[in-house]
Amino acid sequence: MKRIITPSLLLVLLAACHNTESNSSDEGASPANRTAALGYTVLQVYPHDTTSFTEGLEWHDSTLYESAGLNGQSKLVRVSLKDGRAIKKNVLGKEYFGEGITIFGNHIYQLTYREQKCFVYDIKTFAKTGEFNYEGQGWGMTHNDSSLIMDDSTNTLVFRDPKTFAVTKRVPVTGVPTLTDGSPASINELEFVDGFVYANVWLTNYLLKIDPATGNVVAQADFTDLYTRYISGTPGYDKVFNGIAYNSATKTFYVTGKNWPNLFEIKFN
Repeated sequence: MKRIITPSLLLVLLAACHNTESNSSDEGASPANRTAALGYTVLQVYPHDTTSFTEGLEWHDSTLYESAGLNGQSKLVRVSLKDGRAIKKNVLGKEYFGEGITIFGNHIYQLTYREQKCFVYDIKTFAKTGEFNYEGQGWGMTHNDSSLIMDDSTNTLVFRDPKTFAVTKRVPVTGVPTLTDGSPASINELEFVDGFVYANVWLTNYLLKIDPATGNVVAQADFTDLYTRYISGTPGYDKVFNGIAYNSATKTFYVTGKNWPNLFEIKFN
């Protein structure tokens, strides 16, 4: 999402992120560098569709689901983890820019970027069963036991009723890093795990662990090493780190990025 970025600014943003798999500190951003470091171990590397502009990632019943963005390229896909190929696919109309997804009950919810619509699909057939309108932008989405949780570019967790999509609570997030050029970073893709929200930070290699009760960032991980080792070419908006899914059976995470050739299974240390 958020497609326009100058090469000079992007280099500034990416320069704020540098690390290895076993450590997560950052000297170029504040105040996230004062939170706990979240180290990780890469357990497995899988293929990922390099045409997928990843906006949402979800693991459900031993199956990976992905939402991809860009007008004319947006889609909802059930993915084969083994080879990265689509098992089932629903293509959005050219007027829609697909964004974050989450699975609640027997339905998949998919946000759109600026079109102010959330589509609802049957999880088995991908048939659209409804849609909701909302104000503002749609970025990432996840859920807890009772609410959908989304963000909209404002570093706010927005809680919504899954039946009506009405806003029930807003929680501002504090502790998102300020980038080296002085501009505020923005949380993006979301995943709710064991009482915490994990969030990508747009245009960086950060992942933040957020307490949704207070909005405080309690830990951060830096995935720059994955980019350096596995992703070729010049960094750009089309290769941003984005995509978090959690496998509760193995207690591992799957992470990837827009148009990345790989998806990584990791475990936080």
